[in-house]
Amino acid sequence: MRVASRIESLPPYLFAELDKKLAAKRAEGVDVISLGVGDPDQPTPDHVVRAMQSAVAESTNHRYPSYYGSREFRQAVVDWYMRRFGVALDPETEVLALIGSKEGLGHLSFAFVDPGDEALVPDPGYPVYAISTLLAGGIPMSLPMPAERGFLPDFEDTAVTARTKLLWLNFPSNPTAAVADRSTFEEAVAFAVEHGLLLAHDAAYSEITFDGYVAPSVLQVPGAKDVALEFGSLSKSSNMTGWRIGYCVGSAHAIRALSIVKTNLDSGQFTAVQQAAIAALSGPDRVLDELRATYQRRRDLVIGTLNGLGWELTPPLGSIYVWLPALEGQSSAGFADLLLDEAGVFVAPGTGYGPAGEGYVRISLTVPEDRLAEAMDRVARVVGG
Repeated sequence: MRVASRIESLPPYLFAELDKKLAAKRAEGVDVISLGVGDPDQPTPDHVVRAMQSAVAESTNHRYPSYYGSREFRQAVVDWYMRRFGVALDPETEVLALIGSKEGLGHLSFAFVDPGDEALVPDPGYPVYAISTLLAGGIPMSLPMPAERGFLPDFEDTAVTARTKLLWLNFPSNPTAAVADRSTFEEAVAFAVEHGLLLAHDAAYSEITFDGYVAPSVLQVPGAKDVALEFGSLSKSSNMTGWRIGYCVGSAHAIRALSIVKTNLDSGQFTAVQQAAIAALSGPDRVLDELRATYQRRRDLVIGTLNGLGWELTPPLGSIYVWLPALEGQSSAGFADLLLDEAGVFVAPGTGYGPAGEGYVRISLTVPEDRLAEAMDRVARVVGG
């Protein structure tokens, strides 16, 4: 039995491979503290769980859901965008429910990338942008995010050809934790307009920010809705990774194209999950304030420990990650292996996020503070001699 060539040419998915490595170490009896995957350890807020419990009991929700998302869910997204960003959206043409934002990210390339077409993908960046391009028969092209620019793109030095179709961005960033201000999005929109590109912005971490920084939306830029889509998720802001609920908003033309792919491949998200997401979108601000405070304490613990060991890290203003340069003379994989073998601390090697990730590892802040403190103590013993 022979698989399709598109599958044979793909590398294994980073996080699936990391899971195997972690399981093997634990099978040896090692008490590994995993800082590898960004899966929130905090429970989903009570009011969201209660909304789900109630919705599951409604027999009308037991049938096929809307392909596009329920009208109530799409309206909740519209209301949230107006409150949060001052951006007006049409729930009928500019909002689409997703089975988690990753699903929408993965399907977008099939709507806009033909074989041989190119997509500009952040390097380093979330692997799905490049993988989805490859699955559609396209060619991922590096959009460099150099450290000297704060891991922000330089559009003046970005090459575009007649086959370039998509421009991917992600702020706050996974994996670098870089944040963008509105001027970055203004440049990106102008670049997309100039070159006839679709700008796809993954805003999964927009609500996890610190020190007074407030993440903007690309759709706040005048004219952005003509060329841009923005992907949102309840996974990180409401601790709902396992619930698989997200949304896409922006260009009506692009929403329609993505919906054609989706309606032919899936039947939408369970309506009860959408009702729980409505509760999350309209819930009290204190829930998110408490979540931000938790991640900020963890960030400060990690940054303080590492800077005490000789690094010179600036505390990131967003996301749930710390992007850490490897020890001098070590590769990403070598440094990750050192921490796993000598400290029992599991981190993600930066090379899993693109060639420019070499020389870095990603630390996730999604473990309880006592375990995180233990992990930092272990790292200090190994790195500090």
